[in-house]
Amino acid sequence: MTEDEPRRATFRAVADEVRTRIQRGTYTPGAKLPTEGELADEIGTNRGTSAQALRLLASEGLINKSRRGMYVHRIVKKIVRNSTSRYVRARREEGQARGAFEAEIRGLGMTPSSVTTTKHVQPPAWVADLLGVDAANVSTLARIRRMLADDVPVQLATSYLPLAIAEGTRLEEIDTGPGGSKSRLAELGHAQATITEEIDVRPPTAEEVGALDMREDQRVYEIAHIGRTEDGRTVEVTVHVMPTHLWRLSYSWPLGPTH
Repeated sequence: MTEDEPRRATFRAVADEVRTRIQRGTYTPGAKLPTEGELADEIGTNRGTSAQALRLLASEGLINKSRRGMYVHRIVKKIVRNSTSRYVRARREEGQARGAFEAEIRGLGMTPSSVTTTKHVQPPAWVADLLGVDAANVSTLARIRRMLADDVPVQLATSYLPLAIAEGTRLEEIDTGPGGSKSRLAELGHAQATITEEIDVRPPTAEEVGALDMREDQRVYEIAHIGRTEDGRTVEVTVHVMPTHLWRLSYSWPLGPTH
């Protein structure tokens, strides 16, 4: 803050200053921040104002609070999810990646990892309706993943696949191989020709707060991803849950000559 600014800065001005220092690298990812009192003395405000500023930055996901103090979040720059190209086969199999997420995170210079479980489940009614399976019985394979970038949890994803297609195949294995489930579906004669994604923004559930290391006052993207074959059959429904402060969704597509 400059000398001609009021000594008693508002909490938003203090937050702006700390945010700028994070963005410029003065405070690096994972670094411990000054205490509320130290920050107040440094910027020229009171402790209550600096505390309010830090709470704002925590709600934005830029900093984390622990028993040992306040720290810059380990991921400061948002992860860009290129929703247009990420499912192209060459992209999702790049470097033997196990699907779109792994290829995407590697391409951004981070290390992807995931914790995956698979089981036969009774699907939610809306998923059963899309897949054309029985909602009242165990009729789908669920692939449930907690996904991390540089060991930071960044996404939860549950994929539902009809048991009539998936049972007894590599889709039931933890490691589905290069290209992930979409490539295995293609090998089974169910290549996806069109994808629909429906996006909502909502508060996280209590379970999601824990799994994604979030705060209750933050928000998540919920993306319902629906994959259909050339003849219009839905063969995959995936629900992605992603903290909005960690992700930016990117879309692009060509327009025809009449546009």
